[in-house]
Amino acid sequence: MVSVVLGLLLWQASQAPQKTHHQLGVELYRKGELQQAQQELASAISENPNDREAVQLRGLALFSLGRPVDAIPLLKQVQAWTPQPTVESAYALALAYIQTQNYEEARKQAALMYSVTPDSAGAHLFTARLLLRQGHDPIAEQFAQKAVTLDPKLPLAHFLLGEFYLYKSEFDHAATEFRQEISVNPAYAGTYDRLADTYSRQGRYDEADPLLRRAILLDANATGPYILMGRVQLKKQDYVQAEQYLTRALKMDANNYMTHNLLGQTYRAEGRAGDAERELKTAEQLQSAQHPQFEDPR
Repeated sequence: MVSVVLGLLLWQASQAPQKTHHQLGVELYRKGELQQAQQELASAISENPNDREAVQLRGLALFSLGRPVDAIPLLKQVQAWTPQPTVESAYALALAYIQTQNYEEARKQAALMYSVTPDSAGAHLFTARLLLRQGHDPIAEQFAQKAVTLDPKLPLAHFLLGEFYLYKSEFDHAATEFRQEISVNPAYAGTYDRLADTYSRQGRYDEADPLLRRAILLDANATGPYILMGRVQLKKQDYVQAEQYLTRALKMDANNYMTHNLLGQTYRAEGRAGDAERELKTAEQLQSAQHPQFEDPR
């Protein structure tokens, strides 16, 4: 009886339809098994060169596997099939071009993503932001400079340049760019925060103070201005205000180690040794958890 049942099960299994290369490729892609997926999808494309899903998924798989040169023809083929490429396909193709250092083609894809002309200031700014995210800082700066040249009043272009200079500790240049951003785009809270940060690093705390108040009024949900304001007030030795701003920041985000650290410094300056020790210890624990490289090797 057992042998009969087993034979029946084996017969039923033999009658079940085998999965196609397309089906296997899609399943593997969705599971994140990209190497096997792209191989199955390659077989599916060999069987049917017009298998659009297989072409798109293999292009994305190859890109994710660090093979942008192989991914580009497939992603371009996907775009040729559609009158209006999707944002996702344009984004993947832009990143593939960046990885192969074909920055002009990346700019064209950035333009497609945001429906602007390829030679516009906006296309250059969007490309600069993509480049910055990929760690191509010097090239990103060139594209941002070109955006400003094409349109000196383009919102966020001067802001991006200011961030470049701030990162390089070129504080005077950074301050100039942030002030220009404020002149053309006065309603963006982030610029006031970044300009205040620039002044703070130069020790210009009295100039940073009103900028941070403006940033907070424009965007009361951002923790950055509260933390920076706490640091500015700490430097100005106004410990009451420092504590107020840092306590507010802590309520908004209890896991920011910088807030705990600054609050610990404030308590220590006020002579509250116990509270200071608690906050500084919490800051150290959070920093170690978020950045293990900072752990004491002893």
